[in-house]
Amino acid sequence: MRASRARRTAVGAVCLLGLVPAAVACTSDSDPARPTPRPSSTSPAPVTHLTFGVYGPRSETAAFRSTVEEWNAFSEGPEVHLRVWSTHEEFREAVESGTSELPDVFLTSRTDLRWLLDQELTQPVDELLDERGIDFGDGYSREALQAFSADARLQCMPYGVSPMVVYYNKHLVNFDRMRKRGLDAPEPDATSWSFDQFAAAAKFASRPARGTKGVHVDATLPGLAPFIESGGGSVFDDGTDPTSLSFASDDSQAALERTLEVLRDPKVTLDEREQAQQSALKWFEQGRLGMIAGYRSLVPQLRLVPGLEWDVLPMPVLDSSATVGDVSGLCLSRKAASTPAAADFLADELSVEAVTRVTRTGYLAPANLEVALSDTFLQPGRQPEHSAVFNSAVRSMDYGPLIDDLGRLEEAVEPDLRELLYGSGTLDLDTVTQRIDETSRPILDPTYTPSASPSSSPSSSPSTSPGASGSSGG
Repeated sequence: MRASRARRTAVGAVCLLGLVPAAVACTSDSDPARPTPRPSSTSPAPVTHLTFGVYGPRSETAAFRSTVEEWNAFSEGPEVHLRVWSTHEEFREAVESGTSELPDVFLTSRTDLRWLLDQELTQPVDELLDERGIDFGDGYSREALQAFSADARLQCMPYGVSPMVVYYNKHLVNFDRMRKRGLDAPEPDATSWSFDQFAAAAKFASRPARGTKGVHVDATLPGLAPFIESGGGSVFDDGTDPTSLSFASDDSQAALERTLEVLRDPKVTLDEREQAQQSALKWFEQGRLGMIAGYRSLVPQLRLVPGLEWDVLPMPVLDSSATVGDVSGLCLSRKAASTPAAADFLADELSVEAVTRVTRTGYLAPANLEVALSDTFLQPGRQPEHSAVFNSAVRSMDYGPLIDDLGRLEEAVEPDLRELLYGSGTLDLDTVTQRIDETSRPILDPTYTPSASPSSSPSSSPSTSPGASGSSGG
């Protein structure tokens, strides 16, 4: 069994973060020993096996399989059986529909946390992992731990923290050439860049004669969130318990006005017809798209494209640094066959050695700071050259509120988000953003009763009211 990291500040960190209920006293190594519980009069039958559920690309799940095989070969605990799904969506559907039992230990997305808590499917892991020497204090960022915290407890252990960044084609977005032409461009090894520099790069990469476009950002809440938050706005009306989206607020509209000057420009961004021909990622892989926003999971696929030279930068700054992220965690089932044995295995999967194996495949941006700062993750000599951007951008991540109906919310507002980015004619920003907020209210606030039906649908004739100009719209 792999050796756990030395216990240093685990207890202090848990107390500081407020992850342990007030009813449970935090102790240090110098505190008196707790009374030994009296043994049960009947011993339960020994547990012979546990289940571990993961999802992802084959090479990544193969790395998980190797960690399980090592556990089975060298630990004295129960044998662990691995269950694999291709995607997170397949995993969620299988468990929610009842076609598969929830594994004893499982990988999941933070977007599932509200559902897991409401259904009482998990048990907190903070005390269990503290007892097993997991280093909360130095081993993980405070923000990553808070992302999986609720009800004053650490509900799951953060495993992957991948912020949204900008992938750019180094041939189409050539910063040296831009500077020589007197254009505003970030300096080499820049750790941030302005929205004006982002706009200049998008226009520089757009070459109609060569059939290239400058940038693509998904017409989704995560796609637009970094720009809204960076410009001083907010996606939700409350960061903890939202009752509505907040696109129509003055600050959000101001941020959108600046953003849409670029993202709504048909000369610079992929329009719906071009996206129907092939995905934005395919455009990027073919060297015909200058920039695309995405997560760390794109890295292995892009490395396989012959001749494609690319790198990453953080999301551009309008007023302050901001981004969103893809956050995963390892959770412990409330009905685990054996909670102590499952916690032992969970701690083993969180070891530097185990996380390193999975990180080596290239998909994972590890929450474990020791691995994140190592060459295993940074992989010098391989694309992207500036992998450290994934680590630095974590500090600017907005994790957002815990919402179980996030998928339904995104589906409901998608037509209006597409209207923002791809609609024809003059955009009435006030009308569209109010409609977005109105559409969100019944989903985020079940007690809400609309006083009137929402404004006209996106397919209606465009208004000529003030807003983002149609001259720069698609």
